[in-house]
Amino acid sequence: MLAPHPTLLIGPSDWDAERMPRAEFDRRIDALWAHAPAAERAVIYGNSRHHAELAYFTNLIPKLGPAVALLSRTGAPRMFVGDAANMLGAARPLTWIEDVASMKDVTAAIAAGGAEARSLLIGADTMPLALRRSITEALGAAVTDATAQVWSQMHRKSGYELDAIDTAVKAIGPARTAMREALMSGAGVTDVILAGGRAAHAAGAQDVRTLFSLDGGRTLQPFDVQINRQVDPLLAYMAIRRFNYWAECFPLFTTRPESTRLHEQAWEAMRAAASAIKPGVATREIVQLIAAAIGPYRPHPAIGHAFVQRMGLALDEPSCDAGAPFEEGEVYSLRIGAIDEAHASIICSRMFVVQADGILAFDEGLR
Repeated sequence: MLAPHPTLLIGPSDWDAERMPRAEFDRRIDALWAHAPAAERAVIYGNSRHHAELAYFTNLIPKLGPAVALLSRTGAPRMFVGDAANMLGAARPLTWIEDVASMKDVTAAIAAGGAEARSLLIGADTMPLALRRSITEALGAAVTDATAQVWSQMHRKSGYELDAIDTAVKAIGPARTAMREALMSGAGVTDVILAGGRAAHAAGAQDVRTLFSLDGGRTLQPFDVQINRQVDPLLAYMAIRRFNYWAECFPLFTTRPESTRLHEQAWEAMRAAASAIKPGVATREIVQLIAAAIGPYRPHPAIGHAFVQRMGLALDEPSCDAGAPFEEGEVYSLRIGAIDEAHASIICSRMFVVQADGILAFDEGLR
């Protein structure tokens, strides 16, 4: 889901060596070299909005200006961040890389490696044009864009990654409780959503994104003005990031009985889908199964009858093609939506990891 991006990322994102040890990053870099045996170095770009690849290899999420990591097959890695001196100090706790320098030095550092060195370029499509031109000129002609390969490598989650996602999922619980309590106390929409955000941050959230509905769940919108009126039922979308990894849900808050035939059938469809998902099963098959199970209700305009989204280091990870199979070790969010003849609507979702014999939902525990 597309939700507003904060002007400044302020949540805790220091590298935690117990949560994500140096050996985990070494393993990822080794896999990068294994997929490109001729490459001698890699340049990885990220900014405050698009940084999944950079975070995957370095743990660093830029909070203001962009950052570039320079990895060498034989030498020590280097990180380049914004020009201001105070940004260097602020960046050092965010990454395991010890050599942190100014962005103004990145082109010279790349050029020093020689234009003949065979290089990988990752995240180039989000670079400002001038920076991309200067970096590609410094790299020389032997450059391969390895972004797609890195995303493929990122699909299978390690135990450390699953633990991080599980922690993000658990932070949703206090947020939902706070939002429900605010609604029950008579709070307006703004105060309900803010109560969830405050609870999530108190639970350690690094970032919180929200959307909400003013029309019974048929459409979702971000804040642009304060909304003091009460809305019941209130459908929301909430995404929470912890230790760089995202979790999401579509909580429904109401003082009325929630159990309607529409809700029951949507969750029955979710259970049927969960029992059918296995490695190699095409996402198209699950979407078709859900569409049949949710009939005669109309598909929700935001997601259709169902939508499968990969989850990990970005909320906008490349979506699954209709024919793409579910992959063992990958984490997904399965979203189901429907609208009935009275224009009541629902969106529900469930996050899970695909295992050899089926799925394990995060709300069922990872152990």
